[in-house]
Amino acid sequence: MTSLTPLYLQFAAEQKSAEVTDWSARISWVIGLIVLIAFVYWLMRQGWKWRGSLQSDLPELSSTPEGFADGEKLLTLTGRYHASTTAGQWLDRIVAHGLGTRSRVELTLTDQGLDVVRPGAADFFVPAAALREARLDKGIAGKVLPEGGLLIITWAHGDKLIDSGFRSDHSAEHPAWVEAIEQLTSTTEGTAR
Repeated sequence: MTSLTPLYLQFAAEQKSAEVTDWSARISWVIGLIVLIAFVYWLMRQGWKWRGSLQSDLPELSSTPEGFADGEKLLTLTGRYHASTTAGQWLDRIVAHGLGTRSRVELTLTDQGLDVVRPGAADFFVPAAALREARLDKGIAGKVLPEGGLLIITWAHGDKLIDSGFRSDHSAEHPAWVEAIEQLTSTTEGTAR
């Protein structure tokens, strides 16, 4: 038993307390991580600006014409505006003239066209002659929903066809919008001939 006692005392003498946290190293890592996140955010912002400059050939958006409010409203919708893309290319987001900014939206369709009012973002107007089609889809740049969850309206702006994605607060309204826009485009095409 006497041989165990010195070993126990020797082991107890070698134990040390836990090391104190190295705060300078920890603070350096946190600062480095914050700088990295800020750099990535800056790169994303530069990419957004670059995309906007590449799309600078897109003409200015039309504003709501005088007397638009006096016309007969076919449909109205409140919901979300998600994005606009090059028609048929659901990931090619258009950011020029504020079309890349998500926002709340109030849509009004009349026989004159489509009025898009976006609080906090640029409003625009699509004349009836520029409307091409409407359909239900599941995705547009930055937003994917169940099948039929998005109302996609295709319209011409300058020499470019654009798909704009909307989601109503009441998605049961979407089919009525598709039908109304299809009917409006067919009558517009008929009068243009």
